[in-house]
Amino acid sequence: MIVTFWRSVLAGLVVLATMGFEPVTHSWLAAPSLASATQVTSAWQQAAPGIAYREFFLPTPNRVYVARMERGNPAVTLESAVSQGALGAGLETVRQMAARYDQAINYWGGNWGARNQVVVAINGFFYDPETGFPQGGQVHSGWYARRFDDLQSGSGLAWTLDGRIFIGGCVTHPPNRQIVTFLDSGESLSFAAINPLTNENTLVVYTPQFGAATPAAPGSLEVLVELSRPFLISPTPAMITGVVRDILQGEGGMALPFDHLVLSARGQAADALRQRVKIGTQLGFSQELRHFEADCRTPHSVNWEKIYSAIGASFIFLRDGVVQKFTVTAPLLRSPRTAVAYNDRYVYFIVVDGRAPLHSLGMSMVELAVFARTQLGATWGAALDGGGSSTMVVNGQLKNRPNTEVQDANLAGQPVERAVANGLMMVVSQPGQQSIRFTAGERVQFTANTTLRLGPGMNYAAFANTLFGQAAVVAAHDLNGVLATGSNWWKVSFEQVQGWVSEEWLVKAP
Repeated sequence: MIVTFWRSVLAGLVVLATMGFEPVTHSWLAAPSLASATQVTSAWQQAAPGIAYREFFLPTPNRVYVARMERGNPAVTLESAVSQGALGAGLETVRQMAARYDQAINYWGGNWGARNQVVVAINGFFYDPETGFPQGGQVHSGWYARRFDDLQSGSGLAWTLDGRIFIGGCVTHPPNRQIVTFLDSGESLSFAAINPLTNENTLVVYTPQFGAATPAAPGSLEVLVELSRPFLISPTPAMITGVVRDILQGEGGMALPFDHLVLSARGQAADALRQRVKIGTQLGFSQELRHFEADCRTPHSVNWEKIYSAIGASFIFLRDGVVQKFTVTAPLLRSPRTAVAYNDRYVYFIVVDGRAPLHSLGMSMVELAVFARTQLGATWGAALDGGGSSTMVVNGQLKNRPNTEVQDANLAGQPVERAVANGLMMVVSQPGQQSIRFTAGERVQFTANTTLRLGPGMNYAAFANTLFGQAAVVAAHDLNGVLATGSNWWKVSFEQVQGWVSEEWLVKAP
């Protein structure tokens, strides 16, 4: 038995050494034998209606974990995840993000109120280790929460409200096309950024994905706007409309409810905003991306309007059925991989284990492309963050073996997830349900010391405390009584504060 074990170890090391010293060429990495040599360790298994899961074992050796989603099924969608529920708030594992957004409300179908059943989750894109912000852009449930970088050769993977999917090339945000319009006068101002860490004398927008409140900004003017829809990418003349609910001159730190944004301005931008806004002012927001080929010169016809979810992506390894060539080193090496691929019928999540000679070596980008094309029938594919970040979770269970360095000796040899900045999920959108226990304007009392939240669900931050027996009034809102994260939620108002509380902590006041 001992001899057999060491023979296996030696064989694995020989394979690894051979792979490392063979010439790194396109023809070698194409690995046409993948299709014929593949062994399936499981057939496609339904993970949820419209979503299936399957594992592959390749004799390289490689272990590949694949989930697929039916594009034509209106009940399923792609959704992005934000670690800790807020940009830059800290990293989080894929399982933690999946749990955070499971049973949370979404905007799939064009209305708030349906709930996520998170079926599959994978890690997202690279991130800045100093700030914790994901690199590239991000759209979450319709909210354009982080802009894609201008004039980069690639942007990201996008999924729309009408079920389109594409991998973006170079984009720009023309300054004169990112505007807020004052609907009573027809005047407009340009905004310079979305969710920046700081605001230097310009007009910027903060969305709920930034965090519970805007950052400190001494001398700023902040305007709270309640929206009718998420902050969707809507090129002019289309716009997302809203109503001004509050105006504060001060130090920043304005709360960000789930269906609001904040306009924040300093310097001359604050003066221009102050002259045009008051409580009740109706506003319209338009924003536009212009899309080019990777050369950032040739216009591309892709339409970025009404994006529902998007994250950064790199290394397009499969383009309209053609395996791509690479000249830089990183994509030519065998490593753990996370990728998204698709064809006209399915979207695929792919995770490949790697850097473990007796378990799975990992894939080059070309090998990944060949696998996606021959085994899955995919025509397009792009990579996300890989290496120790590569993770797949299905119905709350970790499926792969992440290659993450472990500092704790007690965890050595066990699969340990790396905390990351964002993720991508396959979601079943469950129909909305609402309680009718209370009505708008009705007086209620709190039955315990609890907290108000910025939105209907435990995934939204708590921001104000309530006391047992304290009275409140049910505020008017279309989502009152909505079922989310295991409870029905009501918007209430007391002592000039409004927020959301679970129905279990409310009774009608005598």
